[in-house]
Amino acid sequence: MPDLSPIYELMPRVFPFECMQARFMQTAMLGILLLAPMAASMGVQVVNFRMAFFADAISHSAFTGVAVGMILAYDPTLTMPVFGVLVGLAIMATQRRSKLSEDTVIGVIFSAVVAFGLAVVSRDRSMARDMQRFLYGDILTVTEGEVLFLAALFLVVIGFQAWSYNRLLYIGINQTLAKTHRIRIAFYQYFFAALLALIVVFSVRAVGVFMVTAMLIVPAAAARNMARSAGAMFWWALAVSIASAVPGLIISAQDWARTAAGATIVLIAFAWFAASMLYSSMRGRQKA
Repeated sequence: MPDLSPIYELMPRVFPFECMQARFMQTAMLGILLLAPMAASMGVQVVNFRMAFFADAISHSAFTGVAVGMILAYDPTLTMPVFGVLVGLAIMATQRRSKLSEDTVIGVIFSAVVAFGLAVVSRDRSMARDMQRFLYGDILTVTEGEVLFLAALFLVVIGFQAWSYNRLLYIGINQTLAKTHRIRIAFYQYFFAALLALIVVFSVRAVGVFMVTAMLIVPAAAARNMARSAGAMFWWALAVSIASAVPGLIISAQDWARTAAGATIVLIAFAWFAASMLYSSMRGRQKA
């Protein structure tokens, strides 16, 4: 396993706060610095493709993945991402083969997955207490092994975005147009769904089921208000995600705050969104 000690030693210098002296805070900061930009970058496509409901369905499938892992005596941190990816691929496959609208397909699978998870949990009442940590999330519990996995996933996501960003835009705008440019639509849709599922599942570990969609949507929505082009939207989304994640984690650890890290990060992201709305409104008035 790679030695992360040099990065840990650098953390208190980059972030000169007392809370950053603790190793678990340093690990949490590494985790959120990897996770937040990944979620924001994928959130750009989620917003452009109107897939917020898709992300919500995947986040709730994580709940079922944990339940399945517990009842089968497997590590939930393994069953959760596997189940999330399978659900994401199942939704995408059904969408491609069905004449039903996308939200209808997602709603059907979403309902079945959640019902299955509740059925599993209902068999063992004590299991419900163990599930709460996944409902609310806690980035402070992230392990060094998970950080290394996030680092590997980060490289995959950045490489995928660099290679396919324009192709995904074509697919989102007009699939017929994408076909004329010889873009392999099915490949990009399935790969995107699998990556999104993995990011959503790990976001559940950080901010919980209730806040996952916000990690994807809010930075991308703020970026859409501020950007003048599709490319600029990507970079704005990354900037907003980092400018929300870092202050959010640090503020949550202060004695005067003592708030949940995930909720604090999302609230700061919403503040950026509100500022972007104001900026967009002022820019519209200037053009008028």
